[in-house]
Amino acid sequence: MIRSVNGKTPRIADSAFISEAAYIVGDVEIGENSSVWPGAVVRGDLGKITIGRYVVVEDNCVVHSGSPAMPPIGNVTIGDNVIIGHGAVVQCRKIGNNVLVSIKAILLHDAEIGDNSIIAAGCVVKEKMIIPEKSFVVGVPAEIKGEVAGSQSYWRENSPGIYAELARQYKNEGLESG
Repeated sequence: MIRSVNGKTPRIADSAFISEAAYIVGDVEIGENSSVWPGAVVRGDLGKITIGRYVVVEDNCVVHSGSPAMPPIGNVTIGDNVIIGHGAVVQCRKIGNNVLVSIKAILLHDAEIGDNSIIAAGCVVKEKMIIPEKSFVVGVPAEIKGEVAGSQSYWRENSPGIYAELARQYKNEGLESG
């Protein structure tokens, strides 16, 4: 479902896939070949959300621009080739390019994730935490355990293309919002 609020309507690239069971509202921009899967919510009601190209927002994720309880309310910028795993919550300021945010990770307000990083499953990135590029991050609260190396990058490197093809199949079957 795609909705306007406060005079703002989502802008979605023609090649993007939005599941008929996803909810996109407000000041949201979604780039080419990106996909938003069932149960995901992208709420640009308090600030702008910019999602780059080949970004995957998997099932049951929440991407929300800020909190009225934590002014100033900021925008969320997500780079290109990013995977946001099932059930993740994203309220951070920035996710760089080529990042994997694993299943049920939480990225809190004003955090920034550097390019080519991996945020492990269940990890909680604290408010205002800055994650340098190529970081491998785990834990509650999040700790940088080193640089991404070897096979750790498999999902980050391969999933955007796999999901773009899957999204095309879903679009061809008429399983998109609109």
